[in-house]
Amino acid sequence: MPPGPLARRCKAAPGNQALMVRADPGRFFVPPYVGPSGWIGIHLDRNPDWTEIGELMKDSYRLVAPKRLLSSME
Repeated sequence: MPPGPLARRCKAAPGNQALMVRADPGRFFVPPYVGPSGWIGIHLDRNPDWTEIGELMKDSYRLVAPKRLLSSME
């Protein structure tokens, strides 16, 4: 079976998932399994903005990381 598209999944802030998918469905998607919990999929094989990807990853970490680890980021 061939590999699927190159993508990354990350947690989105409440309400952002629908906004992002609606704004750019070619770049963002609702991933299976974790999508109903507010996660967003990002296609990486379509010339992504790596600065934006980095910010989305940081935001995602802040949403899921334990509080004691978040304090070490600041």
